Amino acid sequence: MRVLYPFVAVLALILVAFLGGKVTGLQYMLGVVLPYLAFGVFIVGFCNRVMQWSKSPVPFRIPTTCGQGKSLPWIKQDRLDCPNNKLEVVGRMILEIFAFRSLFRNTRAEVHDGPKLVYGSSKSLWLFAILFHYAFLVIVLRHLRLFTEPIPFFVPLLEMGDGMMQMGVPRLYATDIVFLAAIAFLFLRRVSLRHIRYISLPADYFPLILIFAIGVTGLLMRYYYRVDITAIKQLTAGLASFSPILPAGIHPIFFIHVTLVCVLMAYFPFSKLMHLGGVFLSPTRNMSNNSRSVRHINPWNDPAIKPHSYAAYEDEFREFMKDAEIPVEKE
Repeated sequence: MRVLYPFVAVLALILVAFLGGKVTGLQYMLGVVLPYLAFGVFIVGFCNRVMQWSKSPVPFRIPTTCGQGKSLPWIKQDRLDCPNNKLEVVGRMILEIFAFRSLFRNTRAEVHDGPKLVYGSSKSLWLFAILFHYAFLVIVLRHLRLFTEPIPFFVPLLEMGDGMMQMGVPRLYATDIVFLAAIAFLFLRRVSLRHIRYISLPADYFPLILIFAIGVTGLLMRYYYRVDITAIKQLTAGLASFSPILPAGIHPIFFIHVTLVCVLMAYFPFSKLMHLGGVFLSPTRNMSNNSRSVRHINPWNDPAIKPHSYAAYEDEFREFMKDAEIPVEKE
């Protein structure tokens, strides 16, 4: 049922968009009003979520450490896994954002004969996750062709590199296949592994199914239905310049594709997809592990409350500690 509900929800969205794409009045709602509304929800929701996170107090140093911290001069420090200054933190964040370094260390656990719990490396999640994200990025950048005039110089270069292994006409982009294969793997992994399936909720399946449907409808537009790209360019360029024009004769598959993209944009700030912005504000990643060299004062400490050392504590409660047979430093 956790998979069925998101699947039915996406099918319902497709059906509504298909029917709306056949009615002239609803075409304007789906092609003009909905994109503006979804984009506004995305921007406001994204900024609001980031602002809320930025205001969250982090009074303690809580970086995730996976290596040797800075210590004695002859002990080698792991600068990326246990950064001691801002420069090392920047290096760690760059690898985390662009190479998913923490996901690269993903492990799997299996019970063998004995019974014995055995841990091993598992790089498949890292591989398909990074393929999915970079394929998604390239596809989004390719779509700038529809919204800009003149077209940015890097868009034709991306298209040339993406379609260098030309297959058929129009040429098949490698990222299209990689994108669908990666999202399919992430979905199948979630439903096939018991421990992952156990903790998965409908909110985990919905974006996967929705993004897969967006990819499929995009491929159908390009390779099967062959929509009027000139009319679509006129509509998208008008949206980007805030002077929308809805040309006649656009195939309903386009409105299905646009509706699914708009739902994804509006859903984005309220879902786990917000790790896009959250990764920059994660204190387990963006803080240096320098508690040995720098004294960190808790900003919540009340200045009216004076420090109470252990020596003073023992002086105050020595007799009670002796009665309770608690060892004391001074007799």
